[in-house]
Amino acid sequence: MSSSSTAEPMPAAHAGRDVLTLLPRGQALCRSPLDDLAARLAGCGTKALLIRCGGRVVFEWYAHDHGPDRKHYIASTSKTVVGGLSLALLMGEGLIAPDARAADFIPAWRDDLRKSRITVRHLATHSCGLQDAHADGVDHADLPGWMGAFWRREPDPFTLSRDAAPVLFEPGERHHYSNTGMAMLGWVLTEALRRAGSPHRDLRTLLAERVFQPIGLKDSEWEVGYGQTFAVDGLPLVATWGGGSFTARALGLIGQLLLQRGVWNATQLIQADALDAALEDSGAPHPDREADPCALTPGLGFWTNRGRQAPIKSLPRGAFAGAGAGHQVLLIVPEWDMVVVRQGAGLGGNMRGFKEGRAMAFWEALNALLFKPLVAAIAPPIPPSPVIADIHWAPPDAIIRHGYHSDLWPMTWADDDWLYTVWGDGKGFEPFIETRCSMGLARVGGHPPDLTLENVRSKDAEDLGDGRRGRKANGLLMVEGVLYMLRRNADQDGHMTEIGWSDDHGVTWTFADWKFEALGAVTFLNFGRNYAGARDGYVYLYAHDRDTAYRAADRMILMRVPAKKQRLMDRAAYAYFVGLDDSGRPSWTSDFARRGAVFTHPGRCRRSGISYNAPLRRYLWWHQDVREPEQDGEDTRFHSGMGVYDAPEPWGPWTCAYFRECWDVGPGESGCFPTKWISADGRHAHLVFSGNDYMSIRAAEFILR
Repeated sequence: MSSSSTAEPMPAAHAGRDVLTLLPRGQALCRSPLDDLAARLAGCGTKALLIRCGGRVVFEWYAHDHGPDRKHYIASTSKTVVGGLSLALLMGEGLIAPDARAADFIPAWRDDLRKSRITVRHLATHSCGLQDAHADGVDHADLPGWMGAFWRREPDPFTLSRDAAPVLFEPGERHHYSNTGMAMLGWVLTEALRRAGSPHRDLRTLLAERVFQPIGLKDSEWEVGYGQTFAVDGLPLVATWGGGSFTARALGLIGQLLLQRGVWNATQLIQADALDAALEDSGAPHPDREADPCALTPGLGFWTNRGRQAPIKSLPRGAFAGAGAGHQVLLIVPEWDMVVVRQGAGLGGNMRGFKEGRAMAFWEALNALLFKPLVAAIAPPIPPSPVIADIHWAPPDAIIRHGYHSDLWPMTWADDDWLYTVWGDGKGFEPFIETRCSMGLARVGGHPPDLTLENVRSKDAEDLGDGRRGRKANGLLMVEGVLYMLRRNADQDGHMTEIGWSDDHGVTWTFADWKFEALGAVTFLNFGRNYAGARDGYVYLYAHDRDTAYRAADRMILMRVPAKKQRLMDRAAYAYFVGLDDSGRPSWTSDFARRGAVFTHPGRCRRSGISYNAPLRRYLWWHQDVREPEQDGEDTRFHSGMGVYDAPEPWGPWTCAYFRECWDVGPGESGCFPTKWISADGRHAHLVFSGNDYMSIRAAEFILR
């Protein structure tokens, strides 16, 4: 095993962590979790695990009988390394288009009713309809008829793919993994080279001279196409579906080129727009996600996590991969500036490659046994908690969901023992109210899973208008029997926050005649029932330091106000946290311009929810983790990250109890731990969050140090 440590100065936030390198947003990739992962992978026949970050190898592990100079078969990763790369090269030169008819390059298909309608896109995305050379439970070489001959390459697999493999359905109708289709993609690309008069006669030569040699691969480090070239109808054909062998380092360099959008040493080896097109959701039918819930989406010769709802929640949406039998994988994650290579036998055995008594599907196993542990090795630029080592969550299928197609759900524990909450852009709990509103009130009784759910009708609070055009609650709090609400989008265009109060448990509301003009989303710190157990005589409020709820900030700020109605509604009564003085005590100011940061995470601060875990004497602050959703379209209801931070005081110092760049389910836009549902010892709680556009409730166990 070997790894290289980071050379850059280490921020104080990562002091004490065994950091390998820093990631683009200041996160740290840590050594110990990767050492643990490599040790677990060793038990399932893994031969190599390699990770590149920042353009260099930062972690490298090999089995005792393997090494950096030894090639390993890559199986169907060849579909990406040979088929996908070759297609991108030719697309970039204008020699082929995704929607070109394959029959224009394969004369034998021109008069066939179905084959004549197959396009390059169909071949590259496993939607062409050509039957695969496969039967469950039968080794390739033992398959009957043309299927076995395909794998034995007798006389050649290309003629068999062209003539013997039947078309099972109308091209583009559905997904059907097809090695024969990928073989015919190789035929089409080779014919395109011939017609263009390319100096590269075959795909092996094309890749060697245009990609592999320029990025520094030695001939001893790679092989493609089973080392064979098949002469068919005057074309020198090289296998695009399998037959490749690469060292882990060589495969890592190919991944680095892809990460850099085709640029190497300031030279554009592959046109960036062609690569971008190959890596997007191709629009082709998706794999069966009932059979494999983590199956990536077909790109053009690649597998991609892109699209509105990323299939692998643990990875950023920009991730893409090539993969093959035995869980060979080349993973590229642009958001982390990372390339990952894993080679070896299939994941299983000592790695618990089973779930609920069944073998996990292909991508499901990669996610559970490789991708998720990789994500767990990434730490935010926040020091680790001295109290909470980790949070263990109930499995996704144990999440309780109510209030379909309604989000938000901030909560407070009221004097009547109900949890009062507010939903957004929906109709609340069943029975639903008659009109979809931007905001409505409800209350929750009992403890999970035995809950009583009721909508609370209020003409003053219910509002119309979707998204930023509708006013929405970002925080609720009850103090001395008075319910307070922080309502964002006060200008009905995504800006400003206003505060209101109700002394009849939410039926009628009065709002202040002033607003927090510079703060787009403000929330309350919640203590116990009716504010019991509060630290002092103040109400504490938090906000990300931006005038809109819809864009992230670099920092969070803290305010406080005396816990009396006349003071809460008095703008002049609010004081803003400046920082800690020399003795460690908080300093406050009435001048908003002098406000300081209570928490900093550059570009990642947005909506949040905070409550006090009295038994642990820790403040728990849930954060939505975002990458500027308005810019990249990320919908955090279905896919994103989140963090839980803790502190001994409302002003900190804040440390990290739990953080995932991408949680295993969509975390939504808001989250909180209702204090009513925190156990007597403080070790168990329930997170309420707006994932999947529901009031979602997930049990949590705090693992203490």
